[in-house]
Amino acid sequence: MKAMKNKVQLIGHLGANPEIKEFDENKKLAQLSLAVNDGFKNAQGEWQEDTQWFNLVAWAKLAEYAEKNLLKGQELAIEGRLVNNTYIDKQDVKRTVTEIVLNEILLLSKLKNTKETE
Repeated sequence: MKAMKNKVQLIGHLGANPEIKEFDENKKLAQLSLAVNDGFKNAQGEWQEDTQWFNLVAWAKLAEYAEKNLLKGQELAIEGRLVNNTYIDKQDVKRTVTEIVLNEILLLSKLKNTKETE
């Protein structure tokens, strides 16, 4: 059970192309957004769609993979852990953002215009 303490698994679609940042000594960071759709029937029996958005972060080799292979709209399965980051915004207000730091990315769908063909 120890391995399950902070583990997130999701399947969804990329909301945008990965944003890549490079740091000293060739370290890379990829920031991604994942849309996860869910549905339910409301009290009137009508089907309702609900989309939740998640901020994803990938480092090192996963960031390189994201840079080379991922595009907006592709379906992914991801696994990672939740991390809360706190910062002070431009108006001096303390903000907290929750991100999923990725351990694994599995590409479930390809788009016709992939980066390999560009």
